[in-house]
Amino acid sequence: MVHFPPWVFRALYWYLNKLDKHNHVIFMNYGYSEPGTVVPLDKKDEVNRYSVQLYHHVAGMADLKNKDIVEVGCGRGGGLEYISRTFSPFSAIGIDLEKSAIRFSNKHHNCNNLSYIPGNAMSLPLADNSCDVILNVESSHRYRSMKCFINEVNRVLRTRGFFLFADFRLDHEWPGLIELFRNSDLNVIFGRDITQNILHSLNLDSDRRVSLIKRYVPVILQKGFLNFSGSKGTETYNYFLTRTFTYKSFALQKQH
Repeated sequence: MVHFPPWVFRALYWYLNKLDKHNHVIFMNYGYSEPGTVVPLDKKDEVNRYSVQLYHHVAGMADLKNKDIVEVGCGRGGGLEYISRTFSPFSAIGIDLEKSAIRFSNKHHNCNNLSYIPGNAMSLPLADNSCDVILNVESSHRYRSMKCFINEVNRVLRTRGFFLFADFRLDHEWPGLIELFRNSDLNVIFGRDITQNILHSLNLDSDRRVSLIKRYVPVILQKGFLNFSGSKGTETYNYFLTRTFTYKSFALQKQH
């Protein structure tokens, strides 16, 4: 898999914190679009429609109402804030390794029972059996050990709790990850290849992504960030187009 080095993410967060004065960038995923289906959104969400729709797709795989939920890899917090407003969980905690993203999220997202804390997916700062749902959206492909992360998911989830997961991999890497799920206490109850939905989103959202990068990123770094964004014509976009990358979503349930 093409891995973006850690400096790319740190540089991106640094530039956003310095230059994004109007908080335009609160999502950092490739988005989701289902042809023929339009998710009703508030005006404030419309500018980020495709990224919001990815969270709507993931959150819709389980009943979140009155549940204690956690997002691991929450980035700048926009997805979890949308879920908190829309799906009525009892509490919501976002966790991310980047402390600057956590500071941003706590400052700019205000919902009842919503908070953001720094933490590592390999060692979650949460008690055993402390939440009903864990979400992980387009984050795990950067983790050093999926086995460690899945062990943490099992530790933190309550019995019959849900793990809602969406991410991409090289196509040949999926069987190993699914086997890891099966060897854990997590039962796959739903799985779907959504690569075409991701591509459809990138096609519709490419111009906006290019505009944001040209606005916030120095010219010397723009090529790398355009590739990171998945804009049309980039290496990342072409990997999805040729199915070198495939993107999937899963709902899994803890059995014991």
